[in-house]
Amino acid sequence: MKIAFVGKGGSGKTTLSALFIRHLAAAGSPVIAVDADINQHLGPALGLSDDQAERMPSLGAHLPLIKDYLRGGNPLIRSGEEMIKTTPPGRGSRLLRIVEENPVYAACARPVALDEGSVRLLATGAFTEDDLGVACYHSKVGAVELLLNHLVDGPDEYFVTDMTAGSDSFASGLFTRFDLTFLVAEPTRKGVSVYRQYKEYAQDFGVRLRVVGNKVEGPDDLAFLRREVGDDLLTAFGHSDWVRRLERGEEPPLRSLEPANRAVLEQLRAAADEAYGLRDPHRYTEQAVHFHLRNAESWGNSKVGIDLATQVDPEFVLGAEGAEAARV
Repeated sequence: MKIAFVGKGGSGKTTLSALFIRHLAAAGSPVIAVDADINQHLGPALGLSDDQAERMPSLGAHLPLIKDYLRGGNPLIRSGEEMIKTTPPGRGSRLLRIVEENPVYAACARPVALDEGSVRLLATGAFTEDDLGVACYHSKVGAVELLLNHLVDGPDEYFVTDMTAGSDSFASGLFTRFDLTFLVAEPTRKGVSVYRQYKEYAQDFGVRLRVVGNKVEGPDDLAFLRREVGDDLLTAFGHSDWVRRLERGEEPPLRSLEPANRAVLEQLRAAADEAYGLRDPHRYTEQAVHFHLRNAESWGNSKVGIDLATQVDPEFVLGAEGAEAARV
């Protein structure tokens, strides 16, 4: 399953995404965790020291390698230099799988040992002073979009992405690349304003969105979220001494998380598993092509110097059949 966590800054989305990742790993599920937030905090939330997090390789810095690998033997793409962040796969492209070894993972992923299980961590890379005035942060998350457009994942396998805060996700088609998006919202007017904005933008693309309340202290908080969010509210995470300990730099074992909050994580997993059965490979591929053509017309063609619409393989569908076609 391809899962995203979004929400306004300070909502606790990174903490909840890290807890969800830990919960999946503790159950023995293969997990790739991706830090795609402009503020790179997922690594420390998974137990990395600040120094270890700073040494994480950057996906953005490895774009040439990523493009060359994913291009494979696709005859519609003459070189990795002609790929942009939305370039869809076709027959001959290399596809990624959650459980495998490949040059992309070797260069960009790092194993993170947890108290229960382990995960592979990928990071887009922080926005640096060198980027100021010459780059957009979305050029860094473009690597994540490429990976998702080429990812073939199965049941009980998870690709969990901590997205950039607020509605910045809509600067590309990345927001459509997930089976399910969890929007973390505090029980405040500001907390639900991001939900309304996200809901409005996403509804035309069939994005499956569930709200997870956070910092919910009692019945009044829960009633507020239910009134403002309605049926999109899946569950709510309450006060947690475990999280407070984690934020102080301790490493409490996951088994000591409050039972009610551990049950919330299991609700998230159940919702993710249900979303897997609802996925539509044809729509997923069509949306990738849609955003590729939009980007090509808007800026890609002029940047690369060719008509990028010629990269689209109309016979290819990313899914079970597409996976077989790519091996030919």
